[in-house]
Amino acid sequence: MIAVPAVALGGAVGAVLRFLLDRGITARWAPTFPAATLLINVTGSFVLGVVTGLSAVLGPVWTLALGTGLCGGYTTFSTAMVDAVRLAREQRAGAAVVSVLGTVLWSLLAVAAGLTLGSHWAF
Repeated sequence: MIAVPAVALGGAVGAVLRFLLDRGITARWAPTFPAATLLINVTGSFVLGVVTGLSAVLGPVWTLALGTGLCGGYTTFSTAMVDAVRLAREQRAGAAVVSVLGTVLWSLLAVAAGLTLGSHWAF
């Protein structure tokens, strides 16, 4: 049952990476728009696409550790939704819509690009 510790370790690394990246971005720019959360979700989607594309090469344990663990701990859909509600409550409905649509659309494009790239690397 090596999968559980692999996912746990990947999740811990992903969560720490998310925390550090979020802090680094918000320290440099005023957090008026959730750019850090958007960037984290888009880059995490890209990495998950690559991992999924490489899953035949990586094998099940590495795919779980990197996909479910690392990417699951790194990306944060729930924070993106909290950010959108916060923006809407601040009477910034336009920013809330841009945040949600940006997260969904850019993440879809990123995962598609990552999946394409990972699939090409696998063969």
